[in-house]
Amino acid sequence: MGKQTATLPVVNAHAAGIDIGSREHWVAVDQDKENVKSFGVYTQDHQYLIDYLRQYGITSVAMESTGSYWQTLFNALQQAGFDVLLVGGSQTKNVQGRKTDVIDCLWIQRLHSLGLLSGSFLLSDTLQELRTYYYHRQHIIEQQATYIHKMQKALRLMNIRLDVAIRDITGKSGLVIIEAILAGNRDPHELASLVDIRMKKSKEEIAQSLPGWWRAEQLSLRRSD
Repeated sequence: MGKQTATLPVVNAHAAGIDIGSREHWVAVDQDKENVKSFGVYTQDHQYLIDYLRQYGITSVAMESTGSYWQTLFNALQQAGFDVLLVGGSQTKNVQGRKTDVIDCLWIQRLHSLGLLSGSFLLSDTLQELRTYYYHRQHIIEQQATYIHKMQKALRLMNIRLDVAIRDITGKSGLVIIEAILAGNRDPHELASLVDIRMKKSKEEIAQSLPGWWRAEQLSLRRSD
């Protein structure tokens, strides 16, 4: 008797595999190389890809991507009604022979049709939105700290030691003095008179910290423009 080879049953009969790239996406709708097609990354290309999948009766799609290039196509496919899985490279790395875009998408399609792929955990749209806001806020806070450091350094280089007299130069009193300096006021006593009445340091001590060597290039390093 000849040697028999076990054949896995097809679980997803209408499955496609997509290898995501930064400039093009390769799509396999079955195991026929002749049907493998590449698409661009523009919005109109997404629609062409969707139309191509519908042409072959595809209902489920598995895509592999190593970067963030998958996100817009993933959303477009979901909105178009496809069942979409994002799979990690660890699930598809066992493809035999020389790797090419065509071979990769065919391998993804085969694994997906056999039900051997599982989708990565993805945040909901609401959580993705919140995460975007969170990281943007963190970036702003980091940038703010950088600019505060630059302001402190510029003042010290002119021997304006407001950072000694006032703990936080970006607080209410510190900012009102800095804004007055940028507006052209150089009188230390007038500047000290602008501080909040709740300031612990005396206006005289604050005034002592303000005389220095005014330099135009340092005054130009304001908080942000």
